[in-house]
Amino acid sequence: WTCFNKDLTHCPHYKKLKPLMDAMDEADVVILASPVYVYHATGQMMAFLDHFGTRWMVHRPDARAFQKQGVAIATAAGMASTTKDLYHSMFFWGYPRIYRMGFAVRAAKPSEIPEDIQKKIHQETDRMAAKIRKNHAPFKPTLKTRMWFSMIRWMHKAFWKFEPDYGYWEEHGWHGKNRPWKAKRKKRG
Repeated sequence: WTCFNKDLTHCPHYKKLKPLMDAMDEADVVILASPVYVYHATGQMMAFLDHFGTRWMVHRPDARAFQKQGVAIATAAGMASTTKDLYHSMFFWGYPRIYRMGFAVRAAKPSEIPEDIQKKIHQETDRMAAKIRKNHAPFKPTLKTRMWFSMIRWMHKAFWKFEPDYGYWEEHGWHGKNRPWKAKRKKRG
């Protein structure tokens, strides 16, 4: 609750999460992976995602997120619901392109994965890597993203002036005409 009520530096795990947050902010592609646990992402992955709840669009998204690609990967039965868990966080962070991959590995250890499944994994990940390279930023947000953003903007302006979220949006001009996906992206060397 402290994270939502105050600046992120007040979050209980801020110092431990800062290097991970910085790495995600600087990355062009973020890959989240989880084995399936009772048809969802593991508790550890869900706890990790919970730490970034303040980054959801409704709160204080980072404008750089709107120029990223994300990949959600799961292994074992229940892959669709697990990749959906990962997808939801990336979508609500603002990622305009999110790919989902699931592999029924039928093994407890990487060394136990049958050769035909390993071959399939390599083929599919190679195809995914080619898509990611081809589809680099700048991105236009999907209609779904624009609709969510507009709805949140309306909620902020109409009746939900919860701080520090409202002030964050004001500071970025998002209650006006500015949009995070139109932010200038830092060029890499």
